[in-house]
Amino acid sequence: MEWLRDSDIDPAPLAGRRVAIIGYGNQGRAQALNLHDSGVHVTVGLRGASGSSNEAETAGLRVALIEDAVAPADIVMLLAPDEIHGALYREIEPHLRHGAALGFSHGLSVRFGFVEPRADLDMFLLAPKGPGTALRSLYREGKGMIALWAVHHDATGDAKGIALAYGRAVGCARAGLIASSFAEEAEADLFNEQAVVWGGVPELLIAGFETLVAGGVSAEVAYLECVGELHLIAGLIEARGIAGMREAISNTAELGALVGGTRIVDESVRERMAQVLAEVRAGRFAEQLRREEADGYPRLESARTSAREALIEQTRRRLSGED
Repeated sequence: MEWLRDSDIDPAPLAGRRVAIIGYGNQGRAQALNLHDSGVHVTVGLRGASGSSNEAETAGLRVALIEDAVAPADIVMLLAPDEIHGALYREIEPHLRHGAALGFSHGLSVRFGFVEPRADLDMFLLAPKGPGTALRSLYREGKGMIALWAVHHDATGDAKGIALAYGRAVGCARAGLIASSFAEEAEADLFNEQAVVWGGVPELLIAGFETLVAGGVSAEVAYLECVGELHLIAGLIEARGIAGMREAISNTAELGALVGGTRIVDESVRERMAQVLAEVRAGRFAEQLRREEADGYPRLESARTSAREALIEQTRRRLSGED
């Protein structure tokens, strides 16, 4: 595995280059600010009525309409939501300079054909493996966040150098850049979101909470047991790994984990995980995402409303003093 850090990377491919960041959400804000602080000429491209314009300008960033940010740019990073990349690319394509570089922080829209750029454009991936808030805070602390990088199309011969220099400028090379591909990054990320960290873990927490409450345990105790201790195990795993985490807990907890863990995550769970991965690779989720955006996000809005009203959230608010 190729693992590159600051000292391995030539910053020259970014020297004097103009970067347009399209979008000022979680990743857009962090990457724009990190680039700015690294001395890169960066402009944030936003809609005319965007509420993010004042925020970006207050942070000291140049802001322009999307087409005006794109036209002079040598590098354009699409950091708007994945599902609108197709329409967004069609909008900016007439303004893209010949031989410009088009960058992404998630491989989905390229892997599943939302975006099919012109042949003269370089295409690269720089995907920080964490949220933008952490990317920014780590940068300000002099640290970095591991990122994956890839080149999908090298029209000019400069695509790799640009990708690596970009990863260095946003601070990721302080921690390390790992070579990947658009397909690998997109498929692994979508699988994780659905089956593990963002899908599987929250559902396991909710199921445990509801099981205890149904068994007569108070909601407050059930919440503290099933949800409140999550940050402890996350911290231990980050610091010591899974094996080290198990060695750090009590014999009672370790034996309980040994007895109960494989009863919950059994072979049938692994089979369903394999099904999720197969569906991701077949493009089924990408098509669901297209439809959800086209319909105005009804499924997401309904799920958000239900989640806010659930007993587990009411309990969290009581314990945190919000209610």
